[in-house]
Amino acid sequence: MFFNRRDALKTLGLSAGATFLHPILTQLKAHAAGQPITAKRFVFVVESNGVKPQQMPPEGVVRKEREQKPLNGPAEFIDVPLSGKKLAFSLEPVAAWQDKLTIVNGLSGRICGGGHSNDHGALGAVPGGRKGPAECHETIDAALAKAVPGIFPHIGLGISKRLENNVVYSISAWGAGKMLPIMCQPMQAYNALFGSVAEGSAKQEFLAKNNVLDFLKDDVKAAAANLAGPEREQFGAYLETFETLRHRQSRLNEIQHTLREKGPVTNDKYRSKVETDRLDAQFDLGAAALICGLTNVLTISSAAGEQDFDITFTGLGFKQGKHHTGHGGSQNNMTYLEQYDMIRRYHFDLIAGLCKKLDAVKEGDGTMLDNTLIVYLSDGAEAHHSRCWEWPMVVLGDLGGKLKTGRYVDYPGYGQPGHRTIANMYVTLLHLAGSSRDSFGMADPGLKDFNQHGPLEELLG
Repeated sequence: MFFNRRDALKTLGLSAGATFLHPILTQLKAHAAGQPITAKRFVFVVESNGVKPQQMPPEGVVRKEREQKPLNGPAEFIDVPLSGKKLAFSLEPVAAWQDKLTIVNGLSGRICGGGHSNDHGALGAVPGGRKGPAECHETIDAALAKAVPGIFPHIGLGISKRLENNVVYSISAWGAGKMLPIMCQPMQAYNALFGSVAEGSAKQEFLAKNNVLDFLKDDVKAAAANLAGPEREQFGAYLETFETLRHRQSRLNEIQHTLREKGPVTNDKYRSKVETDRLDAQFDLGAAALICGLTNVLTISSAAGEQDFDITFTGLGFKQGKHHTGHGGSQNNMTYLEQYDMIRRYHFDLIAGLCKKLDAVKEGDGTMLDNTLIVYLSDGAEAHHSRCWEWPMVVLGDLGGKLKTGRYVDYPGYGQPGHRTIANMYVTLLHLAGSSRDSFGMADPGLKDFNQHGPLEELLG
């Protein structure tokens, strides 16, 4: 049975779209042959304007807000199972994967400096702020891209508050002086990622049709006709993702809690001026890029960076931007904390959509989601005017059991025994990727008597 299935996969007779379909068919071939799938993928979702630590614990876990100073919190390490507990309002969309969730509080990133945004410092554990390319350093998404390389080593997608921005260089860097781009226009990103598989007249055909499924329709038919039952079913899961790209209408009204009662109606979210539509489109593109094997490392920026942090989420019914919210301003009969919750919940709606797509694609003995780690954080650490005493993160996935999940963990306060930093978290991610690196970024001089090397051992499986 395996021989016939493998033989069919060798003789599909693909043409113009062969480059595009090759990663998918390679995985199907390995699955048919019973070979283990060892792919590892990392996704970073970086939102602007800070994440309030007190909004992250599950129901029943009361957390005292820490002071912005050394020895600012309890000395004990808190580790609470999530099983049987209701997640915080903003995290509820990912409740279906609660057993694969790790909510992390208490890490510091003082080396980054703080402010409205830490820019490259957020993912680099280095001094942040608005700096030129000569002053940026390697960020964790780039380090992971080197450890688990793909056709595109790294893909950066996102939104800017300025509609005229096609590309920004705000949060990712390959190394010293080498900023990585974040593509902010979904249609431009669509053509850059999926038009890249075609050359010559085939590329002109792609640009003319402007739809990946239309471009690939003959090859898709040939592939589907020659696949056996299990592989055909798996191939269908891939195609569902690309069907999403075909039907590029806004799905915002299908999402609860958006408060969009009289918001603008758009016909095509890929060309929309509404920030929620554009972010939705970028998540679609990111899912497709991961599923078709274009990359193993994806960064999605939600207006991260000093130049965009005060974006207004009009698609959620707001007329005042994040700067207003960060200073405690109310709107729509909501407190500033409720606004934070609402906007963050929208991001987790999109993360849940990404999880569903990855979970629908079989890979080895599980799904693509089993081999993917999604990390959510803010470039602004813990507050609108952050000082980086704390840096909340949410991690979804366990990479096949390599990470202990289904937990809320809270590290001892800054300067307390057992306190750890975001650099330790990034070393943890590198170890999960197979790297032997023991340090990342720059050491915090305020913790000179602490061991700032190594991973967060208590998180590793």
